[in-house]
Amino acid sequence: MRAMVLQRQNEPLVLQELPVPSPSPEQVLLRVTACGVCRTDLHVVDGDLLEPKLPLVPGHQIVGEIEAVGAAVKDFHPGQRVGVPWLGGSCGHCDYCSRDQENLCDLARYTGYQIDGGFAEYAVADAAYCFPLPDSYSDLQAAPLLCAGLIGYRAYRLVEHCHSIGLYGFGAAAHILIQVARYRNQAVYAFTRDEDTQARSFARELGATWAGGSSESAPVALDGAIIFAPAGELVPQALRAVRKGGRVVCAGIHMSDIPSFPYDILWGEREICSVANLTRRDGEEFLPLAAQIPVHTTVHPYPLEKANQALDDLRHGRFNGAAVLLP
Repeated sequence: MRAMVLQRQNEPLVLQELPVPSPSPEQVLLRVTACGVCRTDLHVVDGDLLEPKLPLVPGHQIVGEIEAVGAAVKDFHPGQRVGVPWLGGSCGHCDYCSRDQENLCDLARYTGYQIDGGFAEYAVADAAYCFPLPDSYSDLQAAPLLCAGLIGYRAYRLVEHCHSIGLYGFGAAAHILIQVARYRNQAVYAFTRDEDTQARSFARELGATWAGGSSESAPVALDGAIIFAPAGELVPQALRAVRKGGRVVCAGIHMSDIPSFPYDILWGEREICSVANLTRRDGEEFLPLAAQIPVHTTVHPYPLEKANQALDDLRHGRFNGAAVLLP
């Protein structure tokens, strides 16, 4: 099979011919039909996340058709379409796993990080961590739901009680979540890079009540905010934007250092929290909800061999929505 391989961090991916993997008893073998390109992939390639398996096939928003199932797999069958997310496995018996917090398991393993992912023509995945996908989505449009959607939804659940929500960084996750928030009649205030007028227009098209640069102030005090951009300096800005009792959620897997800030912008029972990874419950809740709304994903397809171009376009904000590789 063809695969885009990361040999060393901070270097481009290399197109290689690799053997088609064989599934273990608990795994399924997928013919990859689409794989989303995520900012987490950038963090792996650019060396911000320091523990990848190398060499590595990145990619953790995999849509594929099952070609074969392991002997212990009962819930899936050849020919079925499934999605594979970032969380690729957990121990199943630690305190976190026993409390439905498998996303915090110390022995968890992640697709496209410790497990070869979907920047390839074939991939294997633990069947227990795969999701059936709604029939209403094409492979191309389903791919971004598996990380931008799922981890974004996990962050959204921490502010779903809010009437007004600020979204800092209007990329793949924000363009999905604004549709969930508008479906629930919440007001969304979008903050983009100061120079990115295209992203602000995109946010308004999707129903943002207001859109401005990240250095601007929203016209109202916000009930909550989610920070998707990996920029620590946005945390004090978001704290200043939320009202007393407001919550600021840091949704990225990596963020630059948060600068010191005066206590008075935290005082008043404001909160800062983070989300980590996802649980299978997130997928079981979000994927049917996305189909019900229905959430529309804006996607930009690239052939497999153009993975480096897709990553660079994402790095420099050259498109709205999400990039997807098509093997």
